[in-house]
Amino acid sequence: MDPHCLRKLNAERRARRAVVSLTDLGDGRDRIVREADAVVGPLGEAITAAFRSGRSGVVEVEGRSYFLNVHLPPPRIVVIGAVHISQALAAMAKVAGFDLSIVDPRTAFATEERFAGVDLVADWPEDVLKQRPLDAYTALVAVTHDPKIDDFPIRTALEAGCFYVGALGSRKTHARRVERLLGAGMDAAAIERIRAPIGLDIGAASPAEIAVAILAEVIEAFRRRELNRGAA
Repeated sequence: MDPHCLRKLNAERRARRAVVSLTDLGDGRDRIVREADAVVGPLGEAITAAFRSGRSGVVEVEGRSYFLNVHLPPPRIVVIGAVHISQALAAMAKVAGFDLSIVDPRTAFATEERFAGVDLVADWPEDVLKQRPLDAYTALVAVTHDPKIDDFPIRTALEAGCFYVGALGSRKTHARRVERLLGAGMDAAAIERIRAPIGLDIGAASPAEIAVAILAEVIEAFRRRELNRGAA
């Protein structure tokens, strides 16, 4: 790869931005395409499909062959709340290929005994998210039922453009959450992005079943996410 392209690729990866390394197999020329870059026509459509799937491979476009090497930031889930649902979700997320962190200031819940081998931070989200900022390749799952803990990370996730923002609670609980967020100055259109009640509607009842519903919804949101593409 051309040294300039390699430096650009490494810089984008360090910044957790998605890129495709595009190689024209006819002449060997390389090009780095960021998610926000506009590429017109059928090649642009192929690049968009590669960003969505995360799969690298050769594509044939208008009589030319290109190799698309896709570099997506590792998708991650940040869970607010060290509850039973979080225990089940931590195990499932690992199998599905998601990095997962749990944040909860309540030290009675956030213990190594309950979350062995899990990236667990027993501190307030306001402090944790300053050191570990959210981004477009992060899913935020808020499950404490406590607005003093959940509301700040929900607002932060919406502002950061997280691909998924979900919150546990009934419709009545969510209606009160919406009132609080509107009162805090959040835009109504942004608030509508919150998945609440959280998880796909599969009739889940137990913590493990709710974790399945949440993870399924996260995967759906990731694979069908809006791409930050320029106009073709």
